[in-house]
Order: sequence, then structure tokens, then C-alpha cells
Amino acid sequence: MIARGIRFCPLFLAALLMWLAVGPAAQAHDARPAYLQLDETGPGRYDVTWRTPVYAGMRLPVALRLPATFRNIVQPVERDVGDAWIERRVIDTGPAGLTGQRIDFLGLQASITDVLVRVSLRDGTESTTLVRPAQPWIEVAPTPGRVAVASAFAVHGIEHILGGFDHLLFVFGLLLLVRGGWMLVKTVTAFTLAHSITLALAALGVVHVPGPPVEATIALSILLLAVEIVRQNRGQPGFAARWPWAVAFCFGLLHGFGFAGALAEIGLPKNELPLALFSFNVGVEIGQLLFVGAVLSVRALLLRLRPPAPAIRHAPAIASYAVGTLAAFWFFERFTDFWT
Repeated sequence: MIARGIRFCPLFLAALLMWLAVGPAAQAHDARPAYLQLDETGPGRYDVTWRTPVYAGMRLPVALRLPATFRNIVQPVERDVGDAWIERRVIDTGPAGLTGQRIDFLGLQASITDVLVRVSLRDGTESTTLVRPAQPWIEVAPTPGRVAVASAFAVHGIEHILGGFDHLLFVFGLLLLVRGGWMLVKTVTAFTLAHSITLALAALGVVHVPGPPVEATIALSILLLAVEIVRQNRGQPGFAARWPWAVAFCFGLLHGFGFAGALAEIGLPKNELPLALFSFNVGVEIGQLLFVGAVLSVRALLLRLRPPAPAIRHAPAIASYAVGTLAAFWFFERFTDFWT
């Protein structure tokens, strides 16, 4: 009977389906785009930084191809920084200049990764563009567009939250803990407000927190949340069950520093800093709402299948232990990596 209950358990299946949906990207937090930076240092002269991320020990197979009219003043120098390869060079764009030139990213069309391109000119203007696999090249625009900046950072925010499996697991834990629609709205709103605050403070340089301790503590926050879910299922609700919005706000402050770490990897355009930060945060919220909507929709769909009573009874326990086990693994893995 228990086996049958587990097989038809709606929340367990919802968790499994969401795991399969985001699992391939869940080398938790490795939804990083490739990154190209072009800094003008003189007439027709640019410092070039080309960063390609490393996934599971393998470098992203995407190559940068500049126009044939460009020539290297300083030859490319590559460096392995652990989670990425960084190539630096200095180029001369020639009499044609950079505007209107086409830059290709060979192999991007066969990947699921984007390329964030930033061009910084001597007069202080900057442009940021997101290059997608469907169109693996860019023509450098003469003037940066605010719409392009907003869309690029919003898309990156969506992709980051949907690829940040630890953040999604925390939100999933909140869905298991909270009882009642209005309380769920307050809890998710508190989590959103909190991580928006610390994301802004960290991105603007007001507060700086090292990344490795933050990542380990985020995993610990999920583990603590799983413990609270187990206690509630046993009829011994703790502080988190009684005040879930307060717990979500406190832990949300921590998760905001995790979002800021991802944003720091690509940087913010100085001339459009408020717009880029706001757009990234909006993208994060859109991705979060998509995840919440997907989990609730799958749960509602499975409940319509009228699973047996034991399935519903055992569902929260199975899901909470699964969340806690994964969070504990992440915590010890990140804690060990931090000290070694």
C-alpha cells in the first residue's frame, strides 16, 4: 500500500517532474553565459576579454571570431580560472571601426548557452547585448538601446533563477511549508523583497560578502527549512511554520547575495546601471513565478487523478526528506570546497 501511495503521490511526482525539468541545468548555479567585453582605449583600439564558462570540467565549445579586418596588437593570452577560461588581447579595428561590424560565436548554435556582449567606449557610453544560439552573431550597433539592455538583463535573470537549483529548491520548500493561499502570497512576497534588497546593495558595491560562504549558507538555509517541514508534518510546528513570511525574508536576504554573485560575473553597464539591475531583478522574479506556477499546476493536475489517501498522507514527508537530503549534500560539498 505504501509503495502504491508513493507511486501516485502528487507532491512527490511534482518534485520529480520539476527536478527533471531543471536537473540538466542544475549543476546548481552554473547557468552562466559566455561573456565578451570590448573596451575602447584609443581610436580604433580595443582591449578584448573573452570568457567561456567551464561545465563539469569541460570548456564550453564556443569560439570567438572577429572580423578579418581587425588585427591583433597584442596576441591572445589564455588563462584557466577554474570555472572559466579567459582570453585577453588588444586589437585594432582599422579604418572601418567597430560600428556595424559582425562578430561571430562559432559553435554557439549547438549549445544552450548565451553570450553577453558589452562594448564600452571612451566617451563613457556602453552597450550590452545578449546573443542567443538561434542567432550566433552580433552586429555592433552605433548607439546602445535601453530596450536591448533591459531585455538582455531580464533574460539573464530568468535563466539564472531557472538554472539556480538551490534557489528553486528553497522556493519549493516554502510551497511545502506554507498552508493557505494568502499566507503563500505573503511568504513569496517577503522572499522577493528581501533578496531584491541585498541584490541591489551587493551589485552597487554597498555591501560585499564572499561568494563561497554565501553558497554554503544558502544550502544550510534549505536544510533548516526541510527540518521545519518535517516538524510540521509531525504535528510540532516551529517558528518557520507559524511565521513563514519572516523566515522567508531572513533567508531571502542571504539568497540575494547569491544572485549578486552571478550578476558580478558579467558586471553592470555604468551608464545604464539602474535599468540593468532592475531588469535582472525582474527577470529573477519572472523565473521564480514561472517555477511556482509550474509546481502548483502539476500538483493540481495530479490531484485530479484522485490518488489514494496514503499517497496524499505520505507526500509531504517524502518531499521534505528529499529536499533535506539534497541540501545536506550541497552544504557539506560547498563547506569542504570552501576550506580546501
